[in-house]
Amino acid sequence: MMTTTEHWLEHVRTRLQGPLPGRAAQLRMASARRVEELHAAPVVPADARIACVLNLLHWRADGWHTVLIRRSANPRDRHSGQVSFPGGRWEEGDGELVNVALREAEEEIGVPAQAVEILGQLTELYIPVSHFLVYPFVGVLREAVPFHPQAGEVEGILTPPLSLLSTPENRKVTDITVGQGLVIRNTPYFDVDGHVVWGATAMILSEFLEAIAPLGKHQLFS
Repeated sequence: MMTTTEHWLEHVRTRLQGPLPGRAAQLRMASARRVEELHAAPVVPADARIACVLNLLHWRADGWHTVLIRRSANPRDRHSGQVSFPGGRWEEGDGELVNVALREAEEEIGVPAQAVEILGQLTELYIPVSHFLVYPFVGVLREAVPFHPQAGEVEGILTPPLSLLSTPENRKVTDITVGQGLVIRNTPYFDVDGHVVWGATAMILSEFLEAIAPLGKHQLFS
């Protein structure tokens, strides 16, 4: 007989098999600037670089959590200092895309690939500023593994509960300053204990939360 946890994970796996909420759900956490960019260029460029990220679920006493990282400051990284999922670039020879998500999670947060079960995949998302087409995977940590930030690459690790991310009060709007002082007005973000989670990460989270919403809050978080 399935436990409550196994039953919930099976439902998540089924939800991720589709149909997914897709771009409509992603855009709920996109800035007006981002929406304009997507409408102006709806087709992903053929030469876009590929990246893969992992939305890693794990159970704690108060319910289900995910894992986010705070990237270390790096003048060569367009996403320097931002909060994101573990992940990185796919290159020739890497094989299946999911392998990249697992490899990067192992490097950035210290979780061995064999401890993760992949549940499915969300809708890919193009990021114009970095020219990456991001493939988000969803996995679950099947055993207790301590997280360790990668020295020089990861400033810290956040483990927000899904209950916090799903609460409307934690979806806010602010002005974001990036690059050489560019201000992106009225940008939606998730407030994770004072950390601003915006951009592609917020858009991916938005689709994930909408995909699993029909499972019910009680099943998700208790």
